Amino acid sequence: MSDNDNKIAVTDLTEAVVIPTEAYISEEYARAERDKLWRKVWLQVGRVEDVPEVGNYLTFEILDDSILIVRSDEETINAYHNVCPHRGRRLVDPPKGERNGSGKKANFVCAYHGWRFDLNGNNDRIPYREDWQGALTDECVGLAKVNIDFWGGWIWINMDPDCEPLRDYLQPAASMLEPFQLQNMRVRWRKWGIFDCNWKVALEAFNETYHVATTHPEFNKFGEFRGWAKAQGKHSNLGYEAPKDMDQNQSAKLRLGMNADPRLSTAEMQVYTWEKANTNTTATLVNAALRLKDDLPEGTPPGEVLQHWLKTARSDDEARGVVWPTVDPKHVGESGTAWQIFPNFQIGHAVNNMLCYSARPYGYDPDKCIFEGAVYELFPEGEEPNAPWEYCEATEEAWCYVLSQDFSNMAAVQQGMKSAGFTGPKPNPYMERATANLHRNLAAYMGTGSPEKIKK
Repeated sequence: MSDNDNKIAVTDLTEAVVIPTEAYISEEYARAERDKLWRKVWLQVGRVEDVPEVGNYLTFEILDDSILIVRSDEETINAYHNVCPHRGRRLVDPPKGERNGSGKKANFVCAYHGWRFDLNGNNDRIPYREDWQGALTDECVGLAKVNIDFWGGWIWINMDPDCEPLRDYLQPAASMLEPFQLQNMRVRWRKWGIFDCNWKVALEAFNETYHVATTHPEFNKFGEFRGWAKAQGKHSNLGYEAPKDMDQNQSAKLRLGMNADPRLSTAEMQVYTWEKANTNTTATLVNAALRLKDDLPEGTPPGEVLQHWLKTARSDDEARGVVWPTVDPKHVGESGTAWQIFPNFQIGHAVNNMLCYSARPYGYDPDKCIFEGAVYELFPEGEEPNAPWEYCEATEEAWCYVLSQDFSNMAAVQQGMKSAGFTGPKPNPYMERATANLHRNLAAYMGTGSPEKIKK
């Protein structure tokens, strides 16, 4: 079998594959990503609530491109290339050390020569325009528009004028996640940093469950949580198998402590998650778990513990004005624990909270990336926190203990990719299929790097 045949044979990704290392360490590959990938795909750039009032704006930076997102009127949010069409100066300079530029303006004025643009991107002032002798048409002096759409409460942009509609691009993830009403959640915290690894290495630290038992050994005392991953076209989802005697539909979403007395181990696991991870749970879920030992008799089966826990937590939230969406249990099970949205966004969803990650290049250095994490949950109306982006080094003090365990692998993996003794990642075909699927789809855009069957 030729090398080409070996690549073509990789279809459903159920077989063992090896991934070439060029996508992680090649500077040539990193430079090619700008035109072949980042300017061709839909990218999540912020939340709709980040631009609540007319004139609010934010920028999004990706390699050589800066996108300006502006609320032009009460019903309209537009996106433009953040560049003056006169001499190419950026209109908004992100403050040094900040993730992006943001604020509120009535118009945008180029600091170089004073060309001015309204919130709809129209040029309404060019000093001495007559000097161009009528050559400057309104079309050539306005801001260059960028495709923009909205889903899940996020703002998405695509720099390709001929891109497919966002809804089509996101399927089947969009249909699977919409019952969770992610647009109603608000950010509790969000952090970003510059990490010493390729953006794919950063994402792949979170798009599988195979690492949990080793990287996060503290969770092992709560039971064995074997995970799965499925390729879903451009995207992937992952979840956990149901332990014995557990509701198959619910277990993919909320892990129940299974050791000894599930009433006690569930409370212990929730407290640990809240204090050491600060993700994937809420104060309401923690408090409801702590009451399980008083609410239920010893010996209550795990499935009944789970249902009582969820029922009381839902009731507690409703009493404070927080209403969880009602999602069919079968759909909950099929949706899994998280979705990887190609190429660089992960949504870890639940009915009342979510954990999201994203990563993108930091310049053209394949050994560095911008990594972001954000936690969302449902809040009573009017009590949503104002959580700005916080720059954080990759430390336990800045992020939390559990995430720092994940971070500890990233730079080490990046260095290991360059070893003469390393022949390429070999993801677990069942638990790490999302990693293989990411590279299969990357190869479709990049024209190189396809996963290959491991030669026996």
